[in-house]
Amino acid sequence: MVAYQDFVALSQSRDSEERGQAAHLAAMAYLNHYGPADEHAALYAALIGFLDDPSVRVRGALAYGLLHAVEAPRPILLALLQDSPVIARAVVQYSPALVDADLMALIRGADGAMLMATATRERLSQRVAEALVARGGRPLLAKLLDRPDVPFSPTMLRQVADREGADDAELRGLLLARDDLPADARLVLVQAVAVALRSTRMVSGAVAPHRLERLLRDATDTALTAIGEQEAAAGRAPYAAELVEAEFVSTRVMLHAIVQGHVLFFADCVAQLSETPRDKVFTLLEHGSRSALNALFSRCGLSGAVRNMLARLIFHARAADLADDLAARHFVVTALTEELIVEHDGVIPPELEEAFAYLSEQNVILARRAARGVMSAFAGMTQSEMALPQLEADERLALPAA
Repeated sequence: MVAYQDFVALSQSRDSEERGQAAHLAAMAYLNHYGPADEHAALYAALIGFLDDPSVRVRGALAYGLLHAVEAPRPILLALLQDSPVIARAVVQYSPALVDADLMALIRGADGAMLMATATRERLSQRVAEALVARGGRPLLAKLLDRPDVPFSPTMLRQVADREGADDAELRGLLLARDDLPADARLVLVQAVAVALRSTRMVSGAVAPHRLERLLRDATDTALTAIGEQEAAAGRAPYAAELVEAEFVSTRVMLHAIVQGHVLFFADCVAQLSETPRDKVFTLLEHGSRSALNALFSRCGLSGAVRNMLARLIFHARAADLADDLAARHFVVTALTEELIVEHDGVIPPELEEAFAYLSEQNVILARRAARGVMSAFAGMTQSEMALPQLEADERLALPAA
């Protein structure tokens, strides 16, 4: 306990360190006071008196005593916000007693250091976060995007993705890591990643141009349908509707959705194209006959050959787990490809050429993925020796020296 006379002596001392001790004691006593009201008022008056102390050390001790308290008196905090930069930044960074209106008024005239201190507060509202983005530069934007607890409106995230996502790899990564990124903005960023990879010298120099184009196209299609699957699972149909309206949903995309097991997205696309209720589309996809599926796809505006191919693919998909089983995907694509060759006597109709080319690409891709690790897994499971052919000595090739 400190007697009143001792406190008065400390507060009137010529030594700034002692006056700082008095300011900190007064702050702690005010916050933890349970005594008479006149005593509380005297402590409040003492706090106000320390605001006029000429020493930054004393005013800093006062601020330090009030920093983390929700009950800290706001007039004193607002005065400390106009104090020296080191004190003001500490108050804005740590004080939970400040409300959004205080922060908004501060942001309008703050410098970069003060804006960054505001961005590191424990809690930020969407309003304050977006005001910081509007006033700050790239480092501040990166700091805020890196915090998943900071809320942003979908419109703001779309604007950032369109404005900075195409050219800034770090910001692009921070945006893609956010769970609240809208689906259409995520697709824009994925397409920007594909463009960046295509123009990266290390990538373009290591992979043949045609193969790189196929890899990037397949990855982009997979991202498009995977985003659609997540949106459909969450009941957010506008993503599929926007893709249909923008004419992004081609036969290739619909095939890719089925092959990758993204059936919810496929159903949403069919519902949008055919203007059929989603529940009815699901019923037809799960249990509909070939003629019912043909009628549904006819409402989508698909040609007869494409309708028959999709119906056949759906019948194969009903008996396989395409979402998680690579071998099942490979089997379904292989079976469909062979059926198309047999049905058309090896002469694929022009309207199926693009789809057939896609199925052939997927056949190779899925075969490679399904085959990875098969031999090593088999070798770990069996103890028998493999009978390999022995080369005769005279059959060895004599390669010329390089």
